[in-house]
Amino acid sequence: MNKKYFGTDGIRGEVGNSVIQPDFVMRLGHAAGRVLVHNEQNSTDSPTVLIGKDARISGYMLEAALVAGFTSAGVNVVQTGPLPTPAVAYLTRALRLNAGVMISASHNVFSDNGIKFFSEGGIKLNDELELAIEARLDEPLRTVAPHEYGRAKRIEGTSARYIEFCKNTFPSDMSLRDLKIVTDCANGAAYHVAPNVFHELGAEVISIGDKPNGFNINEKVGATHPKLLQAAVLQNEADYGIALDGDGDRLIMVDRYGKVYDGDSLIYVIAKARNLSGTLKGGVVGTLMTNMAMELCLQDQGIPFERTNVGDRHVLAKLMENNWQIGGESSGHILCLDKHNTGDGIISALQVLSSLQILEQDLSEITQDWSPFPQALINVRIPPNSNNWRVGIEAVLKQAEESLKNGKGRIVLRQSGTEPVVRVMVEAVKSEMAQFHAHNIAQTIEKAIRGN
Repeated sequence: MNKKYFGTDGIRGEVGNSVIQPDFVMRLGHAAGRVLVHNEQNSTDSPTVLIGKDARISGYMLEAALVAGFTSAGVNVVQTGPLPTPAVAYLTRALRLNAGVMISASHNVFSDNGIKFFSEGGIKLNDELELAIEARLDEPLRTVAPHEYGRAKRIEGTSARYIEFCKNTFPSDMSLRDLKIVTDCANGAAYHVAPNVFHELGAEVISIGDKPNGFNINEKVGATHPKLLQAAVLQNEADYGIALDGDGDRLIMVDRYGKVYDGDSLIYVIAKARNLSGTLKGGVVGTLMTNMAMELCLQDQGIPFERTNVGDRHVLAKLMENNWQIGGESSGHILCLDKHNTGDGIISALQVLSSLQILEQDLSEITQDWSPFPQALINVRIPPNSNNWRVGIEAVLKQAEESLKNGKGRIVLRQSGTEPVVRVMVEAVKSEMAQFHAHNIAQTIEKAIRGN
């Protein structure tokens, strides 16, 4: 079955101009309460769900709607206030709660927002649970009897608890002393967490993107906009820069020379260090977007590599299927399953920094092992829920595929599950070739949308 509301990572859209508005979110909370924590197969005396959020202004409104939905289904709610998505996953598991919810649109602009769910144990929902929630959404909302209503309360100390959790993933025989680090929290959920983690492990920390006002999340800062971080690292003569996205589950890093390292490079550093130290369990999982050069370099070192669909939950599923630990996406979602069961920007940065100490090299030295094949990525905006973009593109695709065969490159076309765009990615041995085919395909899709 096709999903009506859930995309690659929860439900997301522009607030007020999509399903992300109070009445829908209230019904969503009620439906999720019924399915996740208060149905016939999983009933408890006092089901409880945790709700966190990032720093968007719309979070207040949507949080209230979710609370109304859950409590009307007989579910208790604990609210944490601003907290990274991986912290919500951790606390859901650590506090033995029935479910966790994060109000965030991740790296999107402030006018967007979304809802992400974690089931018991802090694991993102599978397709079956998402479809079950959607089925409940189509039913009339009926509150439980008054004596069964849930209660809501805010809890304190969650940030400090999560900071300690992150610090404990870093080797006890290592420290970050003598390192100067710039952290960019994207004016998002990690603004009061990430700087403290690195400081308490010994680093001198300079913070940017740490003053959220409800409207500036991801605005020219964070993992999707690293230029400000590059400048700050150079200006402060820092050793490294660490950029997170709005909800703290993505990581991009910058070295002392201002060079940016994406998720592929950082996953490679972690895998190489673990392989050298004999602690790598199995291989590495990437996605359709993972650079082919990294795959070949891992294979040269005897490290198995597999691809899956885009989305960190697909990476997680493949890691668990293979009983492996390391994987992620070039966008900066990185999973280290021996440290956390979801992508976590802070913990991933700590794994990179500990790997550098194991390898006794810096980022620029380690990543000389391979040079990424040039990639051209173009996002073509399409009408919401439209499939017309596929009409009439067969000829240009065939031409591109013929040009790129025999190991010269590859093409990935993917309709985003979080934004109304088609992502056109062409990877080739030469940049000019990748750019040429990507622009041809993108222009053909634009014509298909216009009906030309």
